[in-house]
Amino acid sequence: MSDPTPASPLPDPASLSLEQQVAQMVVIRASGYLFDYQIRYPDWEPPNETLKRWIAQWGVGGVILVGGSAAELHDRINSLQSWATFPLLVGADVEEGVGQRFSGATHFPPPMALGAIAEKSPQAARHYAQQMGEMTAKEAVAIGLNWLYAPVVDVNNNAQNPVINVRAFGETPQRVSQLTAAYIEGAKPYPILTTAKHFPGHGDTAVDSHLELPVLPHSAARLGEIELPPFQGAIASGVDSIMSAHLLIPAWDEQYPATLSAKILTQKLRQELGFMGLIVTDALVMGAIAKHYGSNEAAVLAVQAGADILLMPQDPPGAIAAVCAAVRAGTIPPESIQASVERIFQAKQKVKPRPNSPQFPQALATPETRQVVQSILRDAQETGGNLPLNPLGGCNLIVVDDALDCSVLAKPAPAITIPESQGYQFKLVDRHTPSSASPGQEPTLLQLFVRGHPFRGSSTLNETAIAWFEALLKADRLQALVIYGSPYILEMLRPQLPKDVPYVFSYGQMPDAQAIALKTLGF
Repeated sequence: MSDPTPASPLPDPASLSLEQQVAQMVVIRASGYLFDYQIRYPDWEPPNETLKRWIAQWGVGGVILVGGSAAELHDRINSLQSWATFPLLVGADVEEGVGQRFSGATHFPPPMALGAIAEKSPQAARHYAQQMGEMTAKEAVAIGLNWLYAPVVDVNNNAQNPVINVRAFGETPQRVSQLTAAYIEGAKPYPILTTAKHFPGHGDTAVDSHLELPVLPHSAARLGEIELPPFQGAIASGVDSIMSAHLLIPAWDEQYPATLSAKILTQKLRQELGFMGLIVTDALVMGAIAKHYGSNEAAVLAVQAGADILLMPQDPPGAIAAVCAAVRAGTIPPESIQASVERIFQAKQKVKPRPNSPQFPQALATPETRQVVQSILRDAQETGGNLPLNPLGGCNLIVVDDALDCSVLAKPAPAITIPESQGYQFKLVDRHTPSSASPGQEPTLLQLFVRGHPFRGSSTLNETAIAWFEALLKADRLQALVIYGSPYILEMLRPQLPKDVPYVFSYGQMPDAQAIALKTLGF
């Protein structure tokens, strides 16, 4: 696989035209797959011809990638960089490792698994967080990424949170701060940017900002006590960028959500907290912004508020034109645009590839990283009831949110094959399954794959899973229970669960998590 054609050296930002400067502030979304027919989200991911035009002609500053394998992404990023006049910032939401988004790389359990380990051993949890940051950065650099949209530093103290949930390190600012610092420390040796998100804290919401605008009603004193400390800690640890949250916070700004608020991004984050790195918006196509502001209006307001990077504007060329028009109209000072581009170029200078950078594919999914993943899964697991189970056969009922979009059950998934080897008959249901819950006469192993679902607007266990759980209890057919994903689901079901029924809870949903959980159960 060839290396990308070297882009031009970074110039003095003052030498760029206004359009070139503003374009550097725009990060567009693209499919990680190589071909147009593979695009899964055409509303957000442009075809290659459009993508190339935005990069080569408009000169956008960066790309966020979703989908594909690590091998595909390596080639994809080489192509994107070869189109660019100036090197691109290329990022991805890899909060659970590169393998969370790109198959073939390492997929870690969600960050809250480390918070659970910290309950027993803070030192072990910090060590795991440092390894997670280091290994994620190493694999990301190897495939060509240079910007981690991680770690999440929200304090998830609301069990009904549909959008943060297990993406957070924990439920207290102290725990989140400690693990955040360790993660950033692990990533530091590599030419890659880290991101603390979602400022000033998205943890105590029950509304999904992908769909609507949440309101955080707390006082300034409460915000300073719970929400802000992890961000202050991340800044002290040298985080490179901070992502804004699409939240309305009346205590600080009654009019604008944080992403569009100068009181929050400039006064609070820049001036009071002293953050000198990149301020990046959360995706501007999310409902919390897109439903309330025009696509170009949102871009102008975000820049006026103090954002350096406009992430996923609905109409990238339109956003560039609108911001340029605002500068020429005098509503955005040209000095603020130049200051943002200077910060962007400083970041691009930091992530220039080094001779000793991790190499593709040797750095991916090594035995060491897989061992760390398995150790985290085991240490964070929770069990109860009469263990071990004596697996005597029966029904293996697996409940997922959407069977058509459940990659963790691709063959040969241990959740299917291990019980099958013991004589269990496999049955899969999801929220689209038309039949009502009707247990048979055989004992049933119930496996639930449930966690928060952004864009669904709910963090609770879906009705299908609840119906099957309750029907099995009523029929006295529940042999054992395995939950993969959210600890809040276990807390919801535990009061109804008979004390003798064995159960295992795992934060992970990937094949390693399945194999470890079922072995713990007694298979």
